[in-house]
Amino acid sequence: MAKKRIVVLTTGGTIAGVGESGKDTGYVSGQVPGADLVASVPELAEYADVSVEEVCNINSDDITDRIWIALANRVKELQEDESVDGIVITHGTDTMDETAYFLSLAVKCEKPVIFTGSMKPSTAKNPDGPANLLGAVRVAAGFAVDDDPPENSVWVYFAGSLFDARNVQKCSASALDAMGVDAAGDGSDLNAPREKNFFDVSKLECLPRVNVVYFSVDANPKVLEYAACVSDGLVIAGAGSGEFSKAWAEKLEAIDIPVVIASRTNHGNVTLNETLAPGRICAGTLAPQKAAVLLRLCLTVSENPRVIKKFFANA
Repeated sequence: MAKKRIVVLTTGGTIAGVGESGKDTGYVSGQVPGADLVASVPELAEYADVSVEEVCNINSDDITDRIWIALANRVKELQEDESVDGIVITHGTDTMDETAYFLSLAVKCEKPVIFTGSMKPSTAKNPDGPANLLGAVRVAAGFAVDDDPPENSVWVYFAGSLFDARNVQKCSASALDAMGVDAAGDGSDLNAPREKNFFDVSKLECLPRVNVVYFSVDANPKVLEYAACVSDGLVIAGAGSGEFSKAWAEKLEAIDIPVVIASRTNHGNVTLNETLAPGRICAGTLAPQKAAVLLRLCLTVSENPRVIKKFFANA
């Protein structure tokens, strides 16, 4: 039986990080070239015919919308390439959940797309990157899971577990199994039927600007005013079920760009408080950073809050 062809797209991150030999910290992300990263895991050849392309080689905190668009365009091309059976994307863990969610909304993926990364640099005493990369390639090639990943979905493979791009989030700053499920809860609905939103970014150079504003006790409402001046849309990470102070509510009345209300908590469903935020958009179970991804894509279609609400209701 012929091996499946898997293309590994590398973007940098800790998995390509370099530091003092044997140490887990004090490293610089995005240093090992993509070809060298793949070559360091010779076991990959046992499961797939692997080729590699380097999209970028940076810390994932430096990922931009232009990189997202370039990545989406390349993944779309590979989806249409009959010789390719699956795609693995290496990425820093800090913003992996955002990039994975963006890609799941920007490309209809009928072939598996699996993100992975690491918590330790390549120069650590016991780096976790090789095992994660091997696991991701195995999954993309049809090994190591009971059922094939569903169509039209992007996944994150990490520390032996597989997470849907819509629900995944980095849940620990240091644990080797740092990736888990976010505000959707226990992840039991991963395979539940959902009418997906898809957005065509192929002709775009950049995305509308959306910033997340975090509410805390006695937070100055002027931050909303400033954020609105440098944004096309806002996401408020409110307390509890998307709550914030009366002072913030008063300031919000004068802001005329689309505003999504999310929660800074890591679990549960936002129920929009119409007294505090009349006419605004509810994030539902989306974490603030995921809500920002969806809002940026929605704004490529419409600035009308009513239209945007429909996209979020279906997210």
